[in-house]
Amino acid sequence: MKAGKVRRRTLTYAGLGAAVAIFLTGCGTQFQLLNPAGPVARTELNLFDISIVLILIVIVPVIGLLLYIVYRYRDIPGNTAPYDPHFSDNRVLEFIWWGIPIIIVAILGVVTVRTTISLAQPPGSTSNASPMTIEVTSLDWKWLFQYPGHKLATVNYAEIPVGVPVQFILTSNAPMNSFWVPRLGGQEYTMPGMALRLWLQANQPGDYYGHGANFTGRGFAHTTFHVIAVPMAKYDQWVKHVKTTAPALTLTGYKNLAIPNVVGELTYSSYPANSFYNTVMNDGGRFMPSTMQVETSLHH
Repeated sequence: MKAGKVRRRTLTYAGLGAAVAIFLTGCGTQFQLLNPAGPVARTELNLFDISIVLILIVIVPVIGLLLYIVYRYRDIPGNTAPYDPHFSDNRVLEFIWWGIPIIIVAILGVVTVRTTISLAQPPGSTSNASPMTIEVTSLDWKWLFQYPGHKLATVNYAEIPVGVPVQFILTSNAPMNSFWVPRLGGQEYTMPGMALRLWLQANQPGDYYGHGANFTGRGFAHTTFHVIAVPMAKYDQWVKHVKTTAPALTLTGYKNLAIPNVVGELTYSSYPANSFYNTVMNDGGRFMPSTMQVETSLHH
């Protein structure tokens, strides 16, 4: 008996130690999901908070009742009472344990739908600047960003002005991936032959970590990128610097980028005209059966 208690205690301490070790490994990093830097991420965090509160309304009483029942009706040494339960229905309790979850699910459903619809629109800008568009293509194992307003392109990083709503138009020239910048907003899929949209905005300067959130093979760990938010004046300077110093992205250069490999950050002063993004998107359609390809009209 004593050996069993020691064994159980050892396992308990080992489990607690493992949990603490896992928790401490994240102490040097920021909880990015809980530290929003833009209106989209803030809205999603509010939805997350509401969901947690509604869930706790159910979980806390249930766990409390469980602990009470286990303690109150536990079988202890010397208990000679016969096991003779008598079950009966109770309409009040039935209404409680069915009614409360139904109300919670209804509230959560309404809030989620309203929030989802609102996030499909440009977030409220903190400046008088017009929204801008960046076309994003996920490759193996890298990210290509194209700026149709400036006709320049980058790889594995995107520079944006602070306080300006940015519409990311997402596609893939590789197996399906997921575009995610945790501090700016939720993730959105990139799929071959399709174009999906995601609105994001940074309300403060910073270098925001991004990652492909969908497993894409052996180079998955390297599908990281950065979204760099800077004041508008500095952003304009960056555009001028790129246009005067960076090389051009050619179709041959794009085909080399499309080869599955890992590269660092790259910058291009221009890319081929004549709907280059549509060419990239249609080229990505080779990963899909022809019956599943979707023609998407892009309006800038």
